[in-house]
Amino acid sequence: MLRAVLLIISVLLILISLLQSGKTDGLSAFTGSGDLGLFQNVKERGPEKLISQATMVLGIIFFVLVIVIRVVEG
Repeated sequence: MLRAVLLIISVLLILISLLQSGKTDGLSAFTGSGDLGLFQNVKERGPEKLISQATMVLGIIFFVLVIVIRVVEG
């Protein structure tokens, strides 16, 4: 049962991660020619904020489930 929930959470996490907009332009992050904007103060608004929060929540649920499954089935 827990493994099925973990599978569903992981698929949702993958799908919602793919919905997030990219922060860099293509391969410029790997070549070093682009500005990564790591320390820019950019606030997310609207759907971006919702997707970002959902990704964080699903990630936390994923890790908690992994730990619970390991302890229960350990």
